Formats: sequence, C-alpha cells, structure tokens
Amino acid sequence: MFELAKLILIRHGQSVWNAENRFTGWTDVDLSDKGVLEAEEAGNELSNQVIDVVHTSDLIRAKRTADIVMQKNVCSDDAVTKSDWRLNERNYGALQGLNKAETAEEHGAEQVQIWRRSFDVAPPEGESLKMTAERTIPYFEEEILPDLESGANVLVSAHGNSLRSIVMHIEGITPEDIVSFEIQTGVPRHYDYSDGEISLVG
Repeated sequence: MFELAKLILIRHGQSVWNAENRFTGWTDVDLSDKGVLEAEEAGNELSNQVIDVVHTSDLIRAKRTADIVMQKNVCSDDAVTKSDWRLNERNYGALQGLNKAETAEEHGAEQVQIWRRSFDVAPPEGESLKMTAERTIPYFEEEILPDLESGANVLVSAHGNSLRSIVMHIEGITPEDIVSFEIQTGVPRHYDYSDGEISLVG
C-alpha cells in the first residue's frame, strides 16, 4: 500500500500580460502586482502543508509563484525544486504579444475562441491543447508520478493550459468538456494520491 501523498497544482499568479489581456504563451513575462498578491495568498493557504518536491515550468511567472509560496511555508525548508520546459504554457505562436480583444476584431471572436479553447486546433505557428498534452502528460508520468509514488508531497506551479492538460489526464475529463474548464490564477487545486489512485480533494 502506498503512503498517502498530496499533489497540489497551482496556476501562476496574474502576469503583466494577463493584466494587459495579451496572449502570453512562451513569452517570459513576470508577475503583476496582483499576481504577487495572489501567490502570497496561496502561500498563506499552504504555509502549514509539508511540500517535499516542487515542479515548475521554465518560465519566470511560474518559478516566481512557486518561490513566493515556498517562502511562506514553515514546514518545507529542504524541498527539492525541478524546472522543465515541458510544463511551459502552450505556445501561442504568432498570437503571442497580441491583445486578445484586438485579435478578435481582426480575425473574428469565433475564430479566436477556437484558437484559445479548442482541444486540437492550434493558433498560427503555435500549439493546440492536444499538442501541449503530448509533452505535459509524459512529464507528469515520468517525473511527478514517481515522486508521489515515493510518498512525497508535490507542488506543481505551471500555467492555465499546461495544467488543464494534466487535470484532463488525471481526472478523465473529455476533450469536449475540457474546452470550458478554467483554472484560476493563484488558486491551489488539491489531490490525494494513494494506492496508485489520484483523487480530487474538496
């Protein structure tokens, strides 16, 4: 029987481009002031939770969110941190840096919604959610799952779409339903892991 372990997923706090309603993707922008506050609030919530391993993307907004959370933690002085590009946000390609409202005016709101929320349609020169899942899920199975199997409590600090693909995988959400699934910035999502099963808490 596996020891009960905790998996906590958190989308980074609001970034400066989130605040400006821009497509961010792989562009390495920092947290906004609001994003720092969101990360601090998450850190307060998790301050008494033992965290053994932290996984982040390669992007500063996810790394900084994890750093702020862990600075608030009173139980996890020796947590190991691992960063990997496979947890990066989906690549929005030619849309990166563009204002979402202006892009909708140019290409039509329906087309932009398809680029943003469909499962298998990629924006120009970018990735679909399906393509994102083809890197995030192997990372989850090869790197995160073994930590959980060892009994470690794991925090994953990443992005809306990279986390949506992982949530889709572990919760068995269909491609049709994942289209409307949202993950808020700076709000921890809790799971228990035991006997090879991952279950959502709350």
